[in-house]
Amino acid sequence: MTWALDHIGDIMFRAGQHAWLAGLPLVLGLVIALPLGWLAARRPRLRALLLTTTGLLYTIPSLALFILLPPLLGTKILDPVNVIVAMTVYTVALLTRTVADGLFSVDGSTQQAAIAMGYGSFARFRAVDLPLAVPVIAAGLRVAAVSNVSIVSVSSLIGISQLGYFLTDGYARSFPTEVWVGIVACLLLALVFDLVIQVVSRVLTPWTRTVAA
Repeated sequence: MTWALDHIGDIMFRAGQHAWLAGLPLVLGLVIALPLGWLAARRPRLRALLLTTTGLLYTIPSLALFILLPPLLGTKILDPVNVIVAMTVYTVALLTRTVADGLFSVDGSTQQAAIAMGYGSFARFRAVDLPLAVPVIAAGLRVAAVSNVSIVSVSSLIGISQLGYFLTDGYARSFPTEVWVGIVACLLLALVFDLVIQVVSRVLTPWTRTVAA
């Protein structure tokens, strides 16, 4: 505890870096996964291809992807852009199926009622299907957020500054306290992400609170 208090400034700084590297890809991945998930839900012929292809992206080892991206992107090995791109790829891999499942979960009678009211395909997606799919998508986002926080820590092995530094440095110095600080800090950051997603989900779905009441 004393060591953590003595290094609280460094811990908070690296936590901010970690949050950026894990959080930005979460937003970018969701933006990309929404149209892909919509296509998977609307186009049966594309569904298997999209879901299989995006699912396979998650099988790429993270460390290998961090190393392979610099020559592909024209960046340096220590450029945080490599991590952001890699984590966006993983987020898309996780969320495309989630978005498709969320859109599939919308009741057919609700969709028919929207069509009868004159909603076009995109208008119905924006005003009816997507809002009703929010709980399912939020559940997928929570999984992706925890996954991102965990995988980002691996990038410390190639010198990217974030909370994973405490894991590698503590291990190299045989200093368990530092390792535990890194583990606890990652857990707390994942918890913050999870709580934020839950709050945003509740704000976007006020009718769920009405039903619960």
